[in-house]
Amino acid sequence: MNLFAYAAPQRFYALAGRLIPWFAVSAALLCLVGLWLGFWEAPTDFQQGEVYRIIFIHVPAAWMAMFIYLVMAIYAILNLGFRTRMSAMMIAALAPTGALWAAIALWTGSLWGKPTWGTYWAWDARMTSTLILLFLYFGYLALTNAIEDRNRADRAGSILVLVGSINVPIIYFSVNLWNTLHQGSSVNPVSGLEDGHGDAAGHAGDVAGGLVLQRGGGPAPGAQHHPGARGAHAVGA
Repeated sequence: MNLFAYAAPQRFYALAGRLIPWFAVSAALLCLVGLWLGFWEAPTDFQQGEVYRIIFIHVPAAWMAMFIYLVMAIYAILNLGFRTRMSAMMIAALAPTGALWAAIALWTGSLWGKPTWGTYWAWDARMTSTLILLFLYFGYLALTNAIEDRNRADRAGSILVLVGSINVPIIYFSVNLWNTLHQGSSVNPVSGLEDGHGDAAGHAGDVAGGLVLQRGGGPAPGAQHHPGARGAHAVGA
């Protein structure tokens, strides 16, 4: 089978049309299993109580926001290097979904931050860099829609996506590079899951897996890093 043949939009659409039902069912099942494990099976955190369950939405949403942007960057390289129409179309299709997950990650993080840190928002390194990621998604959508010539719009959008991709590792490593309110990363690329994060990250992973398949001012006075933020079931993106 010649996979390069699917670089042609008409052939890719035909294949995608056949696969969509399978991916939709798989995504729905994975999401339901992940949410069931996170909201009903996972034990209550002894320090944060029930509020920590927000991370079963927050973590996969943040993962998806970063993952989708990296996929867009790969397509941007293909578009700039080979001028493949399919690559530009994939970037345009992925951008709204990535923006949605970035917004959900920020929203759920704020909901978790209020009872945990005492504030909905702080100009913390990870929160700020994730907000920048959301603006990059919006910037791509605004730029490509502002240019009438489709080829010029695709090229300009690809350049913006590539330049903005440097923000993704900044988001991930921000908790290690700066002193932040946000807890450490849930997954270490070298050693794997951090201590105590296996169950929570595993449940969040089920939700994130479903999501992948679905898509071929400062702290309040006295606010500080809550000791439960690194507890057995408190994980971060």
